[in-house]
This record gives sequence, structure tokens and C-alpha cells, in this order.
Amino acid sequence: MGLDVKEIFTAFMVLFAVIDITGSTPIIIKLNNEGRRVQAGKAAAISFAILIAFLFAGDFLLRLFAIDISSFAIAGAVVLFVLAVEMTFNVEVFRNDGPGGSATIVPVVFPLIAGAGTLTTTLTLRAECAAANIAAAVALNMAVVYVVLRNAHLVERVIGAGGVYVLRKFFGIILLAMSVKLFASNLGTLLSAG
Repeated sequence: MGLDVKEIFTAFMVLFAVIDITGSTPIIIKLNNEGRRVQAGKAAAISFAILIAFLFAGDFLLRLFAIDISSFAIAGAVVLFVLAVEMTFNVEVFRNDGPGGSATIVPVVFPLIAGAGTLTTTLTLRAECAAANIAAAVALNMAVVYVVLRNAHLVERVIGAGGVYVLRKFFGIILLAMSVKLFASNLGTLLSAG
């Protein structure tokens, strides 16, 4: 089966909103200024590997725990909803309480790029899109991540602090709408199956 441009675009936009790499530029700049250089290529490659592995191995994990994709999608929709609330209303629900260490792996790869929200979203998208289309969307997002990480100062200068703020709010609302759609469509599937 060939790639579906519409599905790739949908998956790309959802993942772009969840990863929110433009909204993370102040954090990247802060890390670089502190001397904790973020390696753009390494961060994008590791994130890509994690997300693709989870995309294809996630099904096995679900079967292992006897969870169907619709139930996982509903759980994922709740996580997306909370992420959207964070982005839209500027409240912190998911605390960044991971271990210290390399800035490239922690906090950039995890939790900023391939965090719980992104992993959940990647697998949740399986309920709506073909795996090949999601993989293509992940690859495109990692290309964007690489460019932004390589040019964090430039990105912030071009769109400005206000631009970063507006983008974050805009994608928060998009994510909110997508989480509601995902919840409603998969709840319908579960109820009709039951």
C-alpha cells in the first residue's frame, strides 16, 4: 500500500504539536548557553529510533497486556488532552523530574522530543493512520527537530518570543481538538464492539 499524503500530514501536525520543538527553543538556548551543547544530529537520530521502535513494537506490548488499540487510543487522547491544557493554559501537569546527565539525551531527547506524550501519540495514531504514514510523519518531524536544534538562536530571532508563545497556544488548541476527536471516535468503536 502506498503512502497517503493526507494521513502523513495529519500525523505530522499532531506529532509537531506534541513535540512542540519551536516552543522548546528557549530551553535549548539555555542549555547551550550553560555549556551543555545539544548535538542536533544525535538528538534527532536517537529520537527517530525510539519513536519508530515504539511505533512497531508498541502493538506487541499492547497484545502482551491484552489491550486493544481503541482503549489505548482513548488513554492516549486523555494524555494529549492534558498536554493541550498545559500548552493552552500555561499550567504544569507533567513535571520534568528525569535524571540529570547529558543535555542531548536528557532533557532534549527525553522528555522534550521523545517523551511520554510523543510515545503515546505515536502509538495512538495507529488507530487513525497506517504505520508507514506515521513513520513518514516521524521522519519529517525529526528533520524539523534537527533544523530547529541546529539553529535555535536563529529560530527564536526569526519568530521572536511572542511568536513562540503564539505558536504554542495555537498548537495547544489544535491538539485539544484532535484529542477530543480521537476520544470520541475510539469511544464509538469500543461501544459498538461491546
